[in-house]
Amino acid sequence: MKKILKYVLIALGVILVLYAVARIIKTNSKPAVTFKTTSATEESITNKVIATGKVIPEDEVLIKPQISGIIDEIFVEEGDKLKSGDLIAKIKVVPNEQSLVSARGRVSNAEIALSNAKIEYERNKKLFDKGVVASQDFLTVELQYNQAKQELENAKNDYQIIRVGSAGGSATANTNIRATVNGTVLEIPVKEGDQVIEANNFNDGTSIATIADMSKMIFQGKVDEAEVDKLKMGMPISINLGAVQDKEFDAKLKFIAPKGVEDQGAVQFTIEADLTLPEDVFIRAGYSANASIILEKKENVLAIKEAILQFDKDTEKPYVEVMTGENEFERRDVELGVSDGINVEILSGITKDDKIKVWNKTEPMDDEKEENN
Repeated sequence: MKKILKYVLIALGVILVLYAVARIIKTNSKPAVTFKTTSATEESITNKVIATGKVIPEDEVLIKPQISGIIDEIFVEEGDKLKSGDLIAKIKVVPNEQSLVSARGRVSNAEIALSNAKIEYERNKKLFDKGVVASQDFLTVELQYNQAKQELENAKNDYQIIRVGSAGGSATANTNIRATVNGTVLEIPVKEGDQVIEANNFNDGTSIATIADMSKMIFQGKVDEAEVDKLKMGMPISINLGAVQDKEFDAKLKFIAPKGVEDQGAVQFTIEADLTLPEDVFIRAGYSANASIILEKKENVLAIKEAILQFDKDTEKPYVEVMTGENEFERRDVELGVSDGINVEILSGITKDDKIKVWNKTEPMDDEKEENN
């Protein structure tokens, strides 16, 4: 009985040793990691530049007063459509006391000069009628008299302009602020009672209103310096507006800034594009917008995901690893074409039938399974 038990124990020991050896051989022969594979596919790839910006009128006109004063009355509101010459506001003049006194004194001097000239004229007229004064002498006196009358008229007009802002209250008085172009009132930055100043050599003057033609809109945005060299004048652009959903508007690139501006460490260049608007769509000035500028587009080309590309550390040339056997791969250098940031065109190096390694670990080693368990 003891011998049988001994043989049983020996047999169990041999079986355990054989199982352990088989287990070790199986573990060592099994690959540590299994990789997924993928293949190249036919894709349509568009390489485009995205520019952020806004939609604004092509021309905005600032209406400024011709004379300083206080806003007496405003006749329009923001959003009103105006024609050139329409009255926008009226200014009440607050005259400078020194200028007013000086103008009043000039009127008094002109009245005195005219009174003397009139006396001299009437005296010489009587003498001329009697034939005592020569014609040339009389014409000189008559000219001085007429000049004195004109000087008084000029002095009165100057005094009137300084006092109330216009001479005789004509329709074109400086106190009447009128539209200079056809368009829509975008902004009225002043209110009744505000003091305004005229434009001069030392000051731009106070803006009474901003007027623009809303039928002529442009996209204004910025692109990075890495992309600006790829842009060409006249390129077609697709515009998407944040305020107008599910619609794209066509535009054409018309301006690329010759000088960039640094913004948060990156150099940005301003671009502008003429926007084509349907008649049934109204766009407000200042809408935020994104512009898609197509640089290159290819249809039905052989492509792979950019994520599975690898790059040589020394030459920085792209390559992929292609399956040659069960979990065996070889390096293949590839030549790339156009890219959209997700897919990239393959010009040479692989075919549609090649199985390309995807750098994702899909099956953990047995040791890792045991640790996780």
